[in-house]
Amino acid sequence: MLLVVPMVWILLTVVFILMRVAPGDPVQAALGGREPQSVIAEKRHELGFDKPILVQYGHYIGGVLHGDFGKVTSENRTVTNVITHEGAATLELSLAAMLVALVLGLSIGVLIGRFRDTPLDVAGRLFGILTYAAPVFWIGILFQLLFVAKLGWLPSSGQADTLQEIDLSQHAHTNIDLLDAAINGSWGDFTNVFQHLILPALTLGLLLCGVFIRLVRVNIIQTLKNDYIEAARARGIRESRVVLRHGFRNALVPVVTVVGLQAALLMSGAVLTETTFSWPGIGRALINYLNQRDYVAVQGIVTVFALIVVAISLVIDVVTALIDPRVRYS
Repeated sequence: MLLVVPMVWILLTVVFILMRVAPGDPVQAALGGREPQSVIAEKRHELGFDKPILVQYGHYIGGVLHGDFGKVTSENRTVTNVITHEGAATLELSLAAMLVALVLGLSIGVLIGRFRDTPLDVAGRLFGILTYAAPVFWIGILFQLLFVAKLGWLPSSGQADTLQEIDLSQHAHTNIDLLDAAINGSWGDFTNVFQHLILPALTLGLLLCGVFIRLVRVNIIQTLKNDYIEAARARGIRESRVVLRHGFRNALVPVVTVVGLQAALLMSGAVLTETTFSWPGIGRALINYLNQRDYVAVQGIVTVFALIVVAISLVIDVVTALIDPRVRYS
């Protein structure tokens, strides 16, 4: 927990420096490069860009400590507002993708670990390697060609149809459309949002499941060699119960750690997935602000990404210590 403070400070400093040395003028880009110099100078003064770099750094750190990540240069809104609204859509996608990754990764990992060195094992390992190595946007395009263009089963992009999106925005509670539709009892909207969520969540989930497949397989194989597993088999316990009750539960400890480490990969994958499927999340907003050279918005969003990864890493450290007593007493 003590390491979190210098880690966050270093992350904030690096983000600040990178945004200041990046090419281009965010004010000119935001104003379209067509405004007179007096207007540009006024905007720079409003945003504090005309102050010394150390003063800007002090305001930046102070704002982050108070939850203020600045104002979007190209829009009349704060970065906090962007994080609240677009971040809710990214959270919805990330949780669904993690669920897909865990279900596929744990199931396939246990299965191929039980049937080691069989054709099923080879197929499962190959599947894990391909899903981990394939570019997430390429998988997304293939899914769009298959399930949208060829089969016509699912929508190609967006978080919901236009009418459903308008209805959900008027009755928003959490800004998470799937949850808002359930709270409102609008099951037609719920079905529509769920259909739009399937392809992006499956695409991003496949990116992560390869790691879980390999990790669970290795730990299942090692766990099934232990003496207490042989003792359970000797007592006549069914093999399926031995694998799931004794082997699988003990193989889950390292998986909990890896779930936290995958948070960074989940964030980076969300940027490409949201762009591919036009998902209105914070990753897509980040790409738009990069194209507009809106470095204040980029700086705030990247900072939030970094803080989330640090927070998740801290939580995973604590959870791992609670699960495995050897960590607490090492």
